[in-house]
Amino acid sequence: MSGPFVLELIPHPDSPSRLVSGLQFEVGVRCEGTIELVYHLVGLPAQLRVPVAASACRSDGLWRHTCCEVFIAGPQPPAYREFNLSPSGQWQCYDFRDYRDGGPLPAALAPVIRCEAGAGEMRLTAAIPAADLPSGKRLRLGLCAVVEAADGSLSWWALRHPPGRPDFHHPDTFTLDLDLTVHGQVAVPTHASCVRP
Repeated sequence: MSGPFVLELIPHPDSPSRLVSGLQFEVGVRCEGTIELVYHLVGLPAQLRVPVAASACRSDGLWRHTCCEVFIAGPQPPAYREFNLSPSGQWQCYDFRDYRDGGPLPAALAPVIRCEAGAGEMRLTAAIPAADLPSGKRLRLGLCAVVEAADGSLSWWALRHPPGRPDFHHPDTFTLDLDLTVHGQVAVPTHASCVRP
């Protein structure tokens, strides 16, 4: 597997969180094209509202609560896909023809999701099947997460935020290049904070 690279997500300036001191993201690619993602939240997970384990079913509205997300665009913009990965094991995959113009991907395969929480940290790992990715060997990713506090307040985290309100669909958030022609080599964006290669 190529990678993983570890990147720092940053909170939207309008939604800082006193409960989260850091949110890191690892991305790697297996030789068969599956993308592996790891979200590592450091802070006070006991004071967060985290969806409890449920059946690993497909469900809408996961982004309204604590949820890890990845947006993936292929070589034919403006089309892209959105993957919602909940700590509960629930998931959703949307297919968009253009900015916010689309719906659930009909034949999506379930990603494998695992979530572990301990003192001061939570780690979610997900594997997205190659069959669910946009076609093409060069992909651009937007890495992000929503974190919900126990009082219901939300903070939005991403590699990069566009001006204005939080908007993970905005093209400016797609900042990580993935070249699958070079065994899944990841090109780290210069404006992102890379913790370690």
